[in-house]
Amino acid sequence: MDNDSTVYVGLDVHKESITVAYAIDGGEVEVLGKIETTPTAIDRLSKRLRSKGQHIRATYEAGPCGYELYRRLIGQGVDCTVCAPSLIPRKPGERVKTDRRDAIKLVRSLRAGDLSTVYVPSVEDEAFRDLARAWASAREDLRQARQRLKSFLLSHGVRYAARADWGPAHRRWLSKYSFESAWRQLAFEEHRRSIDDRVAQCERLEVALREAVIEWSFYPVVLALQTMRGIQFVTAVGMVSELGDLSRFEHPRQLMAWLGITPSEHSSGGTRRQGGITKAGNGYARKLLVEAAWSYRHPARVSKIMQPRHEGIPKAIIDRAWDAQLRLCKKYRKLATRGKDVNVAVVAVARELAGFIWDIGRLAMSLALPRRAAQPL
Repeated sequence: MDNDSTVYVGLDVHKESITVAYAIDGGEVEVLGKIETTPTAIDRLSKRLRSKGQHIRATYEAGPCGYELYRRLIGQGVDCTVCAPSLIPRKPGERVKTDRRDAIKLVRSLRAGDLSTVYVPSVEDEAFRDLARAWASAREDLRQARQRLKSFLLSHGVRYAARADWGPAHRRWLSKYSFESAWRQLAFEEHRRSIDDRVAQCERLEVALREAVIEWSFYPVVLALQTMRGIQFVTAVGMVSELGDLSRFEHPRQLMAWLGITPSEHSSGGTRRQGGITKAGNGYARKLLVEAAWSYRHPARVSKIMQPRHEGIPKAIIDRAWDAQLRLCKKYRKLATRGKDVNVAVVAVARELAGFIWDIGRLAMSLALPRRAAQPL
């Protein structure tokens, strides 16, 4: 064994098996076979690879199996990365796909430096993101349960005279309404019960999230982002939990590209063609960003709802948030005056809003922000 040799390893990971291929320096790619996904099998694989070279570089595709394999290999001293599946080079016309071929392709792409790695959060950040995603899923389930009840009532000609906003009056009306048919009434009660269960779940998760966020390492960023217009606790927690460490983006354009809000392009020769946004990256974070950008259609101002969120925040962050509001409100008016479609204008505002989020987030981590209880929605 050459002590200076590098072993390139490609891992095609599935729920119960991992197909392993490797190459030593510039040699031929060999298939090591399949192993189980148990910790013992992974430890044996690490020992076997170390017998073939001093430096071991391994990679596998990001997928439903998460980052446990990555963390275990790193703990074994293996230089492991997780690559983006959509950015792996593919030959035109290639129609055969097997685990063996995928592992070999990963080895060759890793050795050539053609793979794009994804960001792997720390264990703490991933745990907080799981809690934030559970809360987002519960709120989406609540929205769907409410929509099912509205559809049920509409199909039977039942209409609420006032605004059906799920406020006290609306809920009181629902509690008193009844159908003549016992079977239909039973279905109605089950729809209402489903909504009550989802409301209770959302409240439990919200309490847990507000307690956990105070101890989170990126809590200063959550506080700082709430000084911006259109970004309340829901948006701030969702954005930061998905983005993670903003310092990994060296320039705001990288964050914009990661969020998928940069224009697509197909240019050739002297012709340059730009299309709609790429919609690459994290769809949930992009959704939150665009929703926040809609608030910049109105004139710049600091509302009574925003004022409590400014308390205890350094002046440098508040001033930066005000600069963002002035610039983005002006940008929307300018685009609207030019006759741009409202959706196009809002996405353009969202793109620049991402740049301000990058700037304020990095500034918040460099300043000492107070630890305080999260403000109510």
